[in-house]
Amino acid sequence: MKEQDRYLKIVEWSEEDSCYVGSIPGWIGKCCHGNDELKVFQELSKILNEWVDIYSKEGRPLPKPTHKKYSGKFLLRTGPELHQALTLKALNEGESLNNFLVKKLKSVISG
Repeated sequence: MKEQDRYLKIVEWSEEDSCYVGSIPGWIGKCCHGNDELKVFQELSKILNEWVDIYSKEGRPLPKPTHKKYSGKFLLRTGPELHQALTLKALNEGESLNNFLVKKLKSVISG
């Protein structure tokens, strides 16, 4: 595996720019754009390769890749009032707070 393969490459549609934009989370921000998703990905990969070469030639350590394993758990601080309101809403719908919130979060992601 090449060093470049360790980095997450994201190409996503930008409503603001009305085109695809490419970035490497945690290292290279939005650095290329275009109307063809594949071409933007190819350009992003080229930019990443160039940055890896620059760091290597300068003897600089590469940033740590952002790939990580997710446990499926995270802590969310809401404040007591919101915690109570969400718990009551979940109970009214016959759900545990966890199941209620997972369903709500999934609906946000799926649009």
